[in-house]
Amino acid sequence: MILSERLKTIADFVPANSIVGDIGTDHGYLPVYLIEKGIAKKAIGTDISRNSLEKIYQLVKSRGLEKQIDVRLGNGLEVFKPFEVDTLVIAGMGGLLIRDILDNHKEVADSVSNFILQPNIAAKELREYLYDNNFEIIDERLVKEWDKYYEVIYAKKGKAYLKEDIYLEIGERLFINRDPLLKEYVQHKILVTENIIDKLDVDASEKSRDRYLELSKKIEDYKEVLSRIESF
Repeated sequence: MILSERLKTIADFVPANSIVGDIGTDHGYLPVYLIEKGIAKKAIGTDISRNSLEKIYQLVKSRGLEKQIDVRLGNGLEVFKPFEVDTLVIAGMGGLLIRDILDNHKEVADSVSNFILQPNIAAKELREYLYDNNFEIIDERLVKEWDKYYEVIYAKKGKAYLKEDIYLEIGERLFINRDPLLKEYVQHKILVTENIIDKLDVDASEKSRDRYLELSKKIEDYKEVLSRIESF
């Protein structure tokens, strides 16, 4: 099984001999890879689509992995019992949805040791939830596929202290690791934010003016981050 760069980065965070729950497993490639590579000893893949789940089951069956990979129909963590898995992968969805999945079934989330989270959007809001709910962000990596950037977060339960608000926007571990994509990622965020500002009619309403000030401050913060990166 050959994974995309994004899924391979997620797989690299999975601890050896884990029992993994893959929420919204999509094609089921990640559980199959983790079992075939001997990284996980068992995996449970879930999805809300019955049709997708049937395709995943056929993949699992074709590779003779029925005893090691369980496929379940359901939403979020509702299909898990506490302590059934020690590692959760929630990837390829919005940060707010990932937050809600963790928050809606705390009895399951509180029993899990490792969390590998990959938000497509709203990474800031997800990090904010993690900091506010006693998650410690252990590591982060950036991945670029087809001109799109992905942030992969590895977290565990534990005390966390937010040193600066900018680390909600751009993970602190990306700085510590000197992630090779960090500079171009920040430059990309500056460009995107500038494009949004260009489309704002600041004279239209007070709300538009407030938005302009908010985005201008964000660009200042990004440029401060860029200067730190360039001083590495």
